[in-house]
Amino acid sequence: MLDDPLDCIVVGGGPAGMTAAIYLARFHRRLLLIDANESRAALIPRSHNHPGYPDGIHGESLLMRMREQMARFGVITVAAEVLGARSLPGGGFQVTAGQSWQCRHLILATGVRDRLASVPDALQHVRQGLLRQCPVCDAYELTGQPVAVIGAGECAAGEALFLRHYTPDIMMLTLGKPLDMPEPTLRKLYEAQVTILQRDVTEWEFSEGRVTARSRGAAAMQFAAVYSALGNDPRNALARSLGLALSADGRIVTDVHQESSVPGVYAAGDVVTGLNQLAVAMAQGEIAATRVHTLLRVREGRCVTDPL
Repeated sequence: MLDDPLDCIVVGGGPAGMTAAIYLARFHRRLLLIDANESRAALIPRSHNHPGYPDGIHGESLLMRMREQMARFGVITVAAEVLGARSLPGGGFQVTAGQSWQCRHLILATGVRDRLASVPDALQHVRQGLLRQCPVCDAYELTGQPVAVIGAGECAAGEALFLRHYTPDIMMLTLGKPLDMPEPTLRKLYEAQVTILQRDVTEWEFSEGRVTARSRGAAAMQFAAVYSALGNDPRNALARSLGLALSADGRIVTDVHQESSVPGVYAAGDVVTGLNQLAVAMAQGEIAATRVHTLLRVREGRCVTDPL
């Protein structure tokens, strides 16, 4: 246990967490980044909508660049899963991940876990770009091509309608589950000419640039890609243990400074309510880190006006 608390501990080594760490290091702050190596950005085969990369960039390549940038500024990274965090009576926090550290501020960038369809080798096909998670990220690359959406609920219907802007050839695959959505949503799918197949898929074949699905009593179906629209689960165990306010979907509620309902605890990235995009996550990490630095400047008497 360090007697002198760190200025900040960042939990999560994805784009949001590493951006926060880079900013804090450049502010000459004492920090630690704890990373369980579970960033969903590592699964991105190639992002074409991240600004500054006209030819796109592989998710793992982006993470490697950011790790190198952190290392150049001397950020200490602990490869571990955080097992617990608690508020301290005199202020600040204690974080445990094998050993324990104290800090004045905490930034949670723990992300979400996608609910993948029960498809063989699902993660491999995500890395291939054949099984996808985010139409905001990559629907453009499927313009005019046949696309399937896996799911039977509102989430799947929403993604199918979103994708209809890019291609007229959309099919919802419920994998044998009954539709679970109100009549107005069904009507919108019908009006958008989205085909719905409620039979189970008995065989999947993933090949270069093509997904083939087979169902009993139906001809083989071919798609350029398939979206798994089953939703996701925020990694909010730490947030819950600290008593942070959460939205209805379990994400952390923050203010304009990315501060949670518990003073001193900030959140950034997909675990926060809002648009889940690389650039948004990075911006949230920047905002949180800058706010931490500003509050430390106030504490040190190096701020002209009190931003509180």
